[in-house]
Amino acid sequence: MYTGKRERPCCLCGNPDTAHRLDVPPRAIEAMKHSGRVAWRDILGEVSVYFCANDWETVCDLVLETGMNPISRCNAARADFDLRDDFEALTNTVRSRQDHGAREAEMLADARATIEAFERGDDIETQHLVEARVVQWTMADLDAEAASS
Repeated sequence: MYTGKRERPCCLCGNPDTAHRLDVPPRAIEAMKHSGRVAWRDILGEVSVYFCANDWETVCDLVLETGMNPISRCNAARADFDLRDDFEALTNTVRSRQDHGAREAEMLADARATIEAFERGDDIETQHLVEARVVQWTMADLDAEAASS
């Protein structure tokens, strides 16, 4: 069934056979490797990163056992996201920047709810827990970096 997402290679090793996907807010692309020229404000929707089965085990261990965020090791060139069309050059107009605040707040609220459910002892899928922690840690790191600048 088509879900609207294109399968991309593993963001860590480039293996085309992926087994898991994490969705993160657009600003999270700033924390990824090789993201310097990506205009994250022009991204529509979330950014998806894919992992092969071997790397997924490593990611789960890093997040759930070690408490480390793997997003900085993900290659932005292997992420899946949509950029809005650039008509500024054709029309000689400047568009306003897209505001991702509502989307980030929604993804953070979902992440907090997932983590709280896990801490209450609810049965949470590993993929959802890993995604929740990655989203929460990445956004906290980016907010701290922006505050220190």
